[in-house]
Amino acid sequence: MLLQQYKDKGLFFNQNFLEETSDSGVWGYRGDLILVEGEKDDKGHAMPPELVMRGAVLVAGEKLTLLIGGLDAVADIPTLVDKYGADFEPGLKGILFIVDLKDPMKIELGGAELTLIPLVQGVPWNEAMEELAMEKGDFKGQSPADKLVTMAGELASYKPKYPAATLDDALACTTDAKREVWGAV
Repeated sequence: MLLQQYKDKGLFFNQNFLEETSDSGVWGYRGDLILVEGEKDDKGHAMPPELVMRGAVLVAGEKLTLLIGGLDAVADIPTLVDKYGADFEPGLKGILFIVDLKDPMKIELGGAELTLIPLVQGVPWNEAMEELAMEKGDFKGQSPADKLVTMAGELASYKPKYPAATLDDALACTTDAKREVWGAV
């Protein structure tokens, strides 16, 4: 199981859940996905990750079949694909919400069709529901992991109306926006 391998390698951070779906051998995960691990301290303990995909929504059996999450920068896409691209199911469709992206677009990279959407503040799960025109009722009575399978099914037939672009186009279409963080005053 691919997601269990990720867990065993310590690639999950701020895990919401990791559980098997109703389909045997298919697992769902929500939480942050580590793109660049932190250094080890002098006692060999891992420091916090240097780079994560926030609010990751993943479904996988032997390969990743659903990929949704948030990145701080378009420049983080190659890191994501370098680390996890070999695990993409051929034809994988994904949605990446990116803080410094100026305009929405769709790109093909690493065998995946990725929809890129600007997002300075928000939760990838909620934003994906809105983008796919899904409602809470679409998930009624489902386990957390099965909700991800339902979203994957919706994403499979999703046809974004955004212009097709290349990674180079996306890298040239950025702003100086930074993630908005809210907290105690």
